Formats: sequence, structure tokens, C-alpha cells
Amino acid sequence: MRFTPHSEIEGQHAILSPSNHHWVNDEPEKLLTRVANRRMAALGTRKHEAAKMCIELGIKMENNGLTVNRYVNDCIGYRMKPEVPLFVSWNAFGTVDAISFRREDEDQMVLRIFDLKTGVTDTSFRQLKLYAAFFCIEYKVRPMEIGYDLRIYQNDAVKMCEIDPEEIVYLIDRTIESDKLINKAMAEEVI
Repeated sequence: MRFTPHSEIEGQHAILSPSNHHWVNDEPEKLLTRVANRRMAALGTRKHEAAKMCIELGIKMENNGLTVNRYVNDCIGYRMKPEVPLFVSWNAFGTVDAISFRREDEDQMVLRIFDLKTGVTDTSFRQLKLYAAFFCIEYKVRPMEIGYDLRIYQNDAVKMCEIDPEEIVYLIDRTIESDKLINKAMAEEVI
């Protein structure tokens, strides 16, 4: 038998996917919520793409207090780079929404990491703190010797995080230990 190749769906995930079969038990309202969540995620992806383009081109947005506009304008104002990958190892990497590392005054370098959240679910600063740890590992920066400006842009508000550099040191140590554990287990074929 010749199977139809369907190259147009490669890498795609259907709402009614057999690999994510929980939808079979959904009531109609829950199924429609899944559809709405998927559409919101796609819209979030498009907002990130638009923000990236505006930041790269230096195109400021109307100063109206809306989340994306504030995020874009602040990133441009601080001369940040959007969508920057941070790589510790094949077990530990990620892409930060916007980042910069520069001298703010004669005394201190400041690491800025801004995150654009397009959903409504409350978020945690753990993700940004991990990005800070990954940055320090990759670029061999001592976390106790720099300043931090970590922000989450969501629901037309900006949340700023007070950083204890000891927490970044902990996350660095935890990342390195976990990476070694995974590598050892994989080498021994334990996992």
C-alpha cells in the first residue's frame, strides 16, 4: 500500500491528536477551552515575533500602557537583544525574550532579562532567574559581582524582581550538578 505523505502536517500537533488523547473524555466546554487556549498560544507566538521585529528595527510603539508596547519600548530604550539563545549544554539551554549586559555606571555591570507573557496565568520569576544562571555559566560571569534587572511584562503591568545573587549561585550549582547527573546516567544507559 502507498501511504499519503502529508508533508504539510510534519511537525504539527492536532487538537484531536491520538498522542494527546485526553480530549476524548472532554465535555464540550472543556474541548472548546482547549481550542481557545491553542489559539491564544498562537497569538502569543505572533506577538513575540512582532515584538522581536520592532526591537531589532528600533521601532517604538505608542506609549499607551499596553503590555507589548511597554515591553518593546523598554527593550529598545535599554538597547536589548531579542530572542537570544543561552546554552549551557544539550541538557540545559533556552531562549530569553530580551537580554542585555552592559555597564550602568563606573562600578557595576547590569544583566537585564525581560520576559513578555501573553497569557493570563500568573507567572514566576524562576524562569528568568534560571536564564540569569545560564548566562553566568555560558559567559563565565560571577553572579555576585553584577547587578540584575529582571522583569515580567504581563496583563498591562510590569513586575520587577529583587535578586539575591546567592539564589543565582544556587541555580548555577543546581544546573551544573543536574547536567553532570544526566550525562553520567546517559553514558551508563541508566535512563
